[in-house]
Amino acid sequence: MTMSPLLPFDADALRAGVQAAVDTVIAQESAVLAGISPDLVPLTDALSAMMSGGKRFRPAFCYWGWRAAASREDLLAHHAAVLEASSSLEFLQACALIHDDVMDGSDTRRGLPAVHRRFESLHHDEHWVGTGVMFGIGSAILLGDLCLSWADQMFLMTALPPASLSRAKTVFDVMRTELMAGQYLDLLEQARSNTSIDRARTVVRYKSAKYTIERPLHLGAALAGASDAVVSAYTDFGLALGEAFQLRDDLLGVFGDPAQTGKPAGDDLREGKRTVLVALAFERATGAQRELLSRQLGNSALSSAEVDEIREILMSTEALTATEELIQTQTAAAMSALDAAPISAEGRAALAELVDAVTRRAK
Repeated sequence: MTMSPLLPFDADALRAGVQAAVDTVIAQESAVLAGISPDLVPLTDALSAMMSGGKRFRPAFCYWGWRAAASREDLLAHHAAVLEASSSLEFLQACALIHDDVMDGSDTRRGLPAVHRRFESLHHDEHWVGTGVMFGIGSAILLGDLCLSWADQMFLMTALPPASLSRAKTVFDVMRTELMAGQYLDLLEQARSNTSIDRARTVVRYKSAKYTIERPLHLGAALAGASDAVVSAYTDFGLALGEAFQLRDDLLGVFGDPAQTGKPAGDDLREGKRTVLVALAFERATGAQRELLSRQLGNSALSSAEVDEIREILMSTEALTATEELIQTQTAAAMSALDAAPISAEGRAALAELVDAVTRRAK
């Protein structure tokens, strides 16, 4: 068997490889849907627009989770196939984002109309009968379901040894279950008007930390046939870093620059997100501040001035400072676990770069 050379793999090369793999699947599935009916073309057009670009964190953690633990022979023989398998996580992410935007009533995603808003506009522009809002929601749900199916299909059809795919499929299944469970817990805590830091951190763990970092690492480890020691180290690293990642996301949802985040300023406040940041503010707030937070969180009509008023509470109660400190604590814990992990020096260096990318980002 001729083995392709294993080249240095930087972040830009990985993102380009993921984009190429994603584009290939979208093109294939577009042809399938167009063969059923040309009326289905807007589905893949919307998906193609949404999946153009992105941070590609999940494929990166999966790929490097594999490469850091794989044998030299495996590295040379299967790195292209593993990149393709890792790229399937982008379709799982697309499913999560499309459905999440429906559940949150979001208007935009990555600076573009959210998928359900795109199809709501299509309904309006074509002067169709019925309710445009419901047409948009229904279309988005179905496109998210297709993405979930295509993630599974793409992963299982990669040119990897059956034993490797069988090991990894178990992790893949658990990851999807945890993601959906975390999404429900997120909805539940908003409905309950949760102010508990512990419950907010539980949502962080299952909606984001496991799904974004720990399970992709486990997926890579399973593909490599890694030892229990590697899997355990990835858990310690992934859960700590995953929490830091989501806490940074929560700060950006309130204090981020819309030009960077692609979402309106303060959108998480309008959606009533019950984050660790918000829970910390409730814990430290005065009676008057707590009353204002309870009244305004989840108010979709919040003005810019009202968003600023809530931001001021988050700062004056030092909830913002405490969240930044928690990010630093969890990042340090992740780096400690990474330093002790029984993986290659190359893999350790790549994962260390990802630590910086997920905790210091502006979008």
